[in-house]
Amino acid sequence: MAHITTSVEYGIHCLLWLVGNDNRPVSSRDLAELQGVSPSFLAKIFPRLEKAGIVKASEGVRGGYLLARPADRISFLDVVDAIEGEKPLFDCQEVRGRCAVFGAQAPGWATAGTCAIHAVMLQAEKAMRDTLASQTLASVGERFMRKAPPAFADDVNGWISDRVSGRATRGGRPARDVPD
Repeated sequence: MAHITTSVEYGIHCLLWLVGNDNRPVSSRDLAELQGVSPSFLAKIFPRLEKAGIVKASEGVRGGYLLARPADRISFLDVVDAIEGEKPLFDCQEVRGRCAVFGAQAPGWATAGTCAIHAVMLQAEKAMRDTLASQTLASVGERFMRKAPPAFADDVNGWISDRVSGRATRGGRPARDVPD
């Protein structure tokens, strides 16, 4: 896992809006507008989430995205890996063998085994991955909803319902940012 980008942050926020929304599809365009981000930005994220089996798409005027499995079975690590790929946190360049004192060839003792710096980075990456794997959309969604005023979820669901109804009454435009 390389640097965790804003794509992951927005992806997780979008997925949290899909938790507990009565299994109604939500378009990536609506999710983008809800969060004040470009629809084209989210249109790049959702195919990755779909490919990873985190969301599934439904077509049509009232189409959009749904969680593909229960929120308690989707970890933050699943989302990070889906969006960023499974890249290492640290890319060891074996700097230890390039010391000027060694001349043209580093002695075996200098490069034998895992680099001590790399070992620390591997340990840190394991701890981060373990933490991300232990947090699910359901658990974080519950914490968020305990913090938010009770009416907030109703306000968001009403906003989404109004958007979907508006598309249906206007004759519909594609609900997702991908071809039907």
